[in-house]
Amino acid sequence: MKRLLLLIAALVFLPLPAAASTVKVAEIHGAISPASAAYFLRALDEAQRAKADLLVLKLDTPGGLDSAMREMIQGILASPVPVATWVAPSGARAASAGTYLLYASHVAAMAPGTNLGAATPVAIGIGGDAGKPGTDKPEDGKGRAPSGGAMEKKAVHDAAAYIRSLAQLRGRNAEWAERAVREAESLSAEEALKLKVIDFVAADLPELLQKAEGRKVKLAAGEATLALSAAAVVTVERNWKERLLAAIADPNIALILMMLGVYGLLFEFYTPGFGVAGIIGAICLLLALYALAMLPINATGALLVLLGITLMATEAFVPSFGAFGIGGIFAFVAGSLMLIDADVPGLQVSLAFIVPLAAASALVLGGVGAFALRSRRRPMVAGVEAMAGGTAEALEDFAKEGWVLAFGERWHARSASPLKSGERARIVAVDGLTLVVEPEGKGERS
Repeated sequence: MKRLLLLIAALVFLPLPAAASTVKVAEIHGAISPASAAYFLRALDEAQRAKADLLVLKLDTPGGLDSAMREMIQGILASPVPVATWVAPSGARAASAGTYLLYASHVAAMAPGTNLGAATPVAIGIGGDAGKPGTDKPEDGKGRAPSGGAMEKKAVHDAAAYIRSLAQLRGRNAEWAERAVREAESLSAEEALKLKVIDFVAADLPELLQKAEGRKVKLAAGEATLALSAAAVVTVERNWKERLLAAIADPNIALILMMLGVYGLLFEFYTPGFGVAGIIGAICLLLALYALAMLPINATGALLVLLGITLMATEAFVPSFGAFGIGGIFAFVAGSLMLIDADVPGLQVSLAFIVPLAAASALVLGGVGAFALRSRRRPMVAGVEAMAGGTAEALEDFAKEGWVLAFGERWHARSASPLKSGERARIVAVDGLTLVVEPEGKGERS
């Protein structure tokens, strides 16, 4: 009995095994956009709810939107879970917005063969001079800087102060951070380590966790020590909404959706009844508007794109010997080039994409126009004289107004007498886009 009691006591006072640590991993490849920010903030929230010991952001980006970047940085600074930004795999980069994210993180690491820097704010709109980052335009004779140069100077000063504050918060090289903003300097992983821009170089995730083990990090609630031995690594995958958002937030995809939407609605307008073209067009147009609302859109560019699509569509239905079509193509190409209101890396409409799209659009609309012209020459297609006296078939039961099939097309019809589905009727007259019909044989019986 004594032995049993001693065994129980020994088991009670044995130290409990430490709970296995958890590391969440989020991956961003491509431009920093609202879709990237939404995904990262959800990953950060998941890490907090799971009480993870670390969130690793595996990053490869050419830069992105300032608003999305700042939203992510605010999440990092307020997070109770440490964030390690790791530029990987080899060959990846953390340019522009990626450099700010690296500086804001509690742990900064890079894989061999990667680089960071070139954090100068890009020129906004079409008047900026992106060729000389961080420089202002010459002053006029009265010593006043032009408005474009003044705006660039303010943007550079603001960005420099922002990254300097992040460097001071994390104890990293603030002097080089300013040079990355003002002079667009870049560094390799090894150079960044020597200049104390990053904490260490790690070729893979296990090496990153090993080197981060035992490091002290400064959180909003106080200092914490990373304990990552035998950590369970869990990758946070994008959900369907984030994947859809990332796809349509690409300006090239948004442009296609806009074109499909406008064309679908135009074709539906020229076709009696509401069919597939109208439904698809409405869906595409709504998705395009949602995508464009997330991007820095130039209003003039958007209007030129819409004008170009409208002119090309007008050429198809109202031939003008090419005037509308050529004008529409030029307006579409010019508007597409101006569509994004900032020279943001990874968020520009490609010229190699615009030209084939405009050419394909012109060919499609030209084909539609040719078909419309041939259709006009057919004697049975248009005119009251051509349709009056013809026959139609009721597509549904109706007493006064409903739908009928006439000459292979779906038409809205009006009848003084009830018609049943499948019943044949005689076309009495055409009132706009409505056929006036009566049941077959009614005239003979009366």
